[in-house]
This record gives sequence, C-alpha cells and structure tokens, in this order.
Amino acid sequence: MTAEPANQQQPAHDHYRSAIELAADLAERRLSAVEALEATVARVRARNPEVNLVVTVDVERARAEAAEIDTIRTDPKRGGELGPLAGVPITIKDSLMVKGMRTTSGAPELADFVPDVDAVSVARLRAAGAVVYGKTNLPLYAGDVQTYNEVFGTSNNPWNPDRSVGGSSGGSAGALAAGFTSMEIGSDIAGSIRNPAAMCGVIGHKPSYGIVSGRGQIPGPPGTLTQADIAVIGPMARTVDDCELGLDLMAGADEWHQTAWSLSLPPPRRTEPAGLRVAVWATDDHCPVDPEIEQAITGAAAKLADAGATVDTDVRPEGLDFAKADRTFLTLLGGAMAGGHTRDEIEAMAEEIKATGQPLPGDLGIEGATIRHREWLTANERRLQMRRRWREFFLDWDILLAPISPTVAIPHDHSSPMSARTISVAGIERPYNDQMRWVGLFGLVYLPATAVPIGLHSSGLPMSVQAVGPFLEDRTTLAVARMIERETGFSPPPGW
Repeated sequence: MTAEPANQQQPAHDHYRSAIELAADLAERRLSAVEALEATVARVRARNPEVNLVVTVDVERARAEAAEIDTIRTDPKRGGELGPLAGVPITIKDSLMVKGMRTTSGAPELADFVPDVDAVSVARLRAAGAVVYGKTNLPLYAGDVQTYNEVFGTSNNPWNPDRSVGGSSGGSAGALAAGFTSMEIGSDIAGSIRNPAAMCGVIGHKPSYGIVSGRGQIPGPPGTLTQADIAVIGPMARTVDDCELGLDLMAGADEWHQTAWSLSLPPPRRTEPAGLRVAVWATDDHCPVDPEIEQAITGAAAKLADAGATVDTDVRPEGLDFAKADRTFLTLLGGAMAGGHTRDEIEAMAEEIKATGQPLPGDLGIEGATIRHREWLTANERRLQMRRRWREFFLDWDILLAPISPTVAIPHDHSSPMSARTISVAGIERPYNDQMRWVGLFGLVYLPATAVPIGLHSSGLPMSVQAVGPFLEDRTTLAVARMIERETGFSPPPGW
C-alpha cells in the first residue's frame, strides 16, 4: 500500500513554486507530472527526517496517477479533460480520509486504518487533478495547538526545530513551509488552520461555516455524517491565489443540498486598498498580544491606509464583550467535541464538575461537553445575538484585522494535563488556551478569516494577522490578505 519516496537522481525543480505556477508549467509541458512528483518525494526523503511532517507516503499509486496525467496530456487519442491542478503533487492532513491511503488522525487505534472513500474535500481536489502522495502529521484527533502523537511522534517547525508547528493542521503548514507541497487541506474548530499557518508563515483560509463539506474528517469516527458545530475545512497554501483556488474547488453544496442548492460567493468589496474600510483590533486586556505582533498588525493597517484605505484602530462591534464571547465559545466548543466521549464518560465528568464546582483539569473545552441541551440552546442564542452584532458591524467596515495567536511559535511542551500548560507572551506567563481565544472569537460566529504573514519577529519566527470579514464574504478576506501579501508574503525558512 505504501512505499518510500524514490531514491534516484531528480530533475531540477523549484519546490516553492505556487500550485498555480506549477500547474501552468505542467500544462505547458515544461515539466511532466512524474518529474514533479519524483522531485517532490526526493525532497521529502532528504529533508523530512529533520522535521517529521510527512508521516505516510504512497508513491507507487501517486506515480501511476501522475503517469496517466502525462499520457492524457501527450496523447490526444486518450482524450479526457484535465483539471486546474492536473499533476500537482500534494499532501493531505492525516485527519482527512484518502481512499486507499492510511489515515490515522494520530490515534493508535487507527494506526492501520485505510479508508475506502475520500473525504469530500479531498475528492474535489483529486477531481481537479491533484496527485495526493502523502499525509501530514497532527495531534491526536486534531485536539491540540501543537502537533505530536503516539503513532508518529513530534513535528518540528522548519523555522526552528525547537518550536512547534502549531496545530492541529501543523504538519500541513510545516509541509508548505518546507516545500513538500504547494497546497494542503486544513480543518479549523479552534484555530487549527490559522494557528499553524501563523506559526509557519504560510497562508490559511478558514471559510464561512458550512460552505465546504466536512464529511470524511476524523473525528468523529470514520463514517460520521455530522458536521460538527464551528468546525470547517479550508485551504492552506503559500499564496493567497492558491488558497482561493483551493476554496473554489472545495466549496459547494454537499450531498444533502446539491439537488437544489448552489453556492455563489459574492465578489470582494474591494480589490485595492483605496476606499477599503479597515477596523483593527490588535490586542485586548482579555488576551494580551506580544507587542511586536501588535505593532506588526497596526503596521500592516498603516500600509493599507497609505494606499488609500480608511483605518480605525479603536472600533468594536457595539455591545460585544470579548470575555463573554470567549466563554460562549468554550461552551459551544465543548459541546461540539462531546461526540468524542461516551455517555458514561460525559455523565462522570458532569458529576465531578458538580462536586468540585470547577472545570476539569483536562482537555480544553471539556466543560462544555457536559452541558444539557437546554444550556446549549442558551449558549447558541448568545451566539446568534453576537452574529447580529457582527453583521451590523460589517455594514460600516469591510474588514477587521486581528491577531491569530498572542505569540509566535511556542517551544514544544507535551506536559499533561494540557490545561495546566502555559505560554510566554513578551516574558509574561499566560494560560495555554490563550492561543485559542482570538481564533475562537470569530470561529464562534461562523465568520471567514484568512491568515497571512506580516513579517518576522525579533526571534526570527514569522508573525501573521487574520483578515476577518462578513459571513459568506470569503472573497473579501482573501482580497485583503492579497493586499497584505504584496508587502509581507511567504518567504522560505532559512536553510530551506
């Protein structure tokens, strides 16, 4: 089923080509799909041991798919229409099922699980011609903002191997930064696209909730049909253009709605800074941000202002309280994650919380897993009230620039329990789950957000901002990220 990458002399290949650029080279036959694949897996063979990002490969199958694409492209008699990613070799996060390829979600009990169907998002990229050659690492069941598990071990950041790649799509972001793939698929319920994109200095787009099917994601268990509340599937890449292409290919009605529904995302409100209305929320007492990141965010906004945008660094949705929104997020997050526990486990947790009056010192968001449905309905109503405030806010503003994490990539810390861990923000010890607060603020209310690099920290690690927009106006967040990208886009880590 799986094979080691080929060990042979490979053709010259730019491993930091965008997916669109590589697809164009392939279409013009400047490079064959087999050559692109062999060059990519040779790089993985040479460099992956340093970072442990790609955890499963199936080169034999990928080579057969690439060869078939080359044949269709060179032999008119074969016919067949090739998609926009025809022959582009990519990896896929190991929580997303790939037909015929081991998919573990980092869980020992799934160490040998081989799906017989693709996740919907994977199927759509493969239908566009992408050649999936491997899977990338993640935390156990995508349940951490670092990337390590008992099956495959720890992934290291190409920018600094002593630092985390973030999570849960950490292997995905790291593989992009290392030049192992030009496009990836991430999942995001508590920042799992945006956090690792920021830690590794790549682009990640968290779509509006519900526009990309989540079917084929683990967790829940293989075969689950439910799309968890808050959770989304979205593209990751090194350029905004590649992210938008990935979104266009993956988004659309799922099997429940395709009979009657179609998706047509509105165009961006602006494609240039002139006339753009930009709100900035760069730090907050509830979740303080490293001053260097705060300054980089306000600096990115200032460059937009210099180019003609209207910028305000002191405006918020009326009546929105960050701390209360955060509490609602953690409650609903726990509810969304409750499917990972048995009924007896949930009842036992509820009894312990009742007896102690304190949240359990375990996984983040666990308290919400024990709420009754009537409590969930109350929290959901609070969410809907916040969604209305955000809708009103975006009548006056086109985009909000905000932090992703309060710090750059953190040192590896696998201590237990997770909730007892801390992070250092400008030398001040803060709770570990501060890494979830800024991403949760917008995931809670289903808003689209695009993570984009905004320069390097004094530590030499990348810093990023999330461009947050109105519900279903994903093209606006991508357009603003593209404006920022012109000044501070992706750059390869030193030595890569």
